[in-house]
Amino acid sequence: MKPFGQDFHFARTLGLELVERGEGHCVMAIDVERERHFNPQGAAHGGVAYSLADSAMGGAITSLLPDGEWCATLEIKFNYHVRVVEGRLTCEAEVLHRGKRVANIDARLYQDGKLVSSANGNFAIFPAPQQ
Repeated sequence: MKPFGQDFHFARTLGLELVERGEGHCVMAIDVERERHFNPQGAAHGGVAYSLADSAMGGAITSLLPDGEWCATLEIKFNYHVRVVEGRLTCEAEVLHRGKRVANIDARLYQDGKLVSSANGNFAIFPAPQQ
């Protein structure tokens, strides 16, 4: 399986954590903290959940790609169902369809066993640039 590098500054800044990954599936999590992730309305900023989902979806599709292929987010439809508060936020992503050039991926985000957000996205698949 292709490695999935989540050790980069943006991921560390947010606190993203890879839980498990393989065969078109990826689980990632973040421990939401009031001082670090909240907006002025007293809930986690929407970008926290979105970034977690985008990263988990990328992890799901890259688990199916050979070394010579990369992917990039084309578009994501994101639904916020209830506000996210302090505590563990987990995202489960699964590839629904992998074509030659585009993959479709579903994601569900949970906090305390409750569905808080859901997403569906399309990711481009393309040859890795020559270094």
